[in-house]
Amino acid sequence: MNNLDKEYWENRYKEKQTGWNIGYISTPIKTYVDQIKDKSIKILIPGAGNSYEAEYFWQNGFKNINVLDIAKQPLENLKKRIPKFPNNQLIHGNFFNHKGSYDLIIEQTFFCALSPNLRKSYADTISDLLNPNGKIVGLLFNFELTDSGPPFGGNTNEYIKLFGSQFNINILKPSINSIKERQGKELFFIFEKKGNGVNQKYHTKSQGN
Repeated sequence: MNNLDKEYWENRYKEKQTGWNIGYISTPIKTYVDQIKDKSIKILIPGAGNSYEAEYFWQNGFKNINVLDIAKQPLENLKKRIPKFPNNQLIHGNFFNHKGSYDLIIEQTFFCALSPNLRKSYADTISDLLNPNGKIVGLLFNFELTDSGPPFGGNTNEYIKLFGSQFNINILKPSINSIKERQGKELFFIFEKKGNGVNQKYHTKSQGN
């Protein structure tokens, strides 16, 4: 297994070894975004990479969106594409050290890039960052977890065991509209942080999956 540190990811961008970068927002996440009605919600995309998700949010009227990555290059790439994107919402840092409160966190090829021994810390950090009844939404890979990553895989039972104590598993099922290269290999999910309060109105039924 590689040493998946800041230098590793900086080099991947420098050498243009970014096979996860599809160049546009993935269809399952786009379908979800298109159903959100409240555009004032506070959003975080951790391990965002070039973050075409953030670009799509921005173009569709969401301005309270925060993009975090341990590598600086992808943040600069996003700023070039959206010059008006606020600098203070481009966060160059370590996800596990980040502090904040969010209504929605988007997961897109970040979880699968982490060393598997960090998965419990990932779940804990997500829970800490979400407001009560806040949600993490996105895609998880559905193939055997081995040491030959990234990307690292997993399965439904593993994800339920990892997230189930802190989150309500609203949706976790095979994605029906993945991009061609990932068809049959992805699970679409909506996990809601357990807590008191009224469910927030901007989260809808099945997000097209």
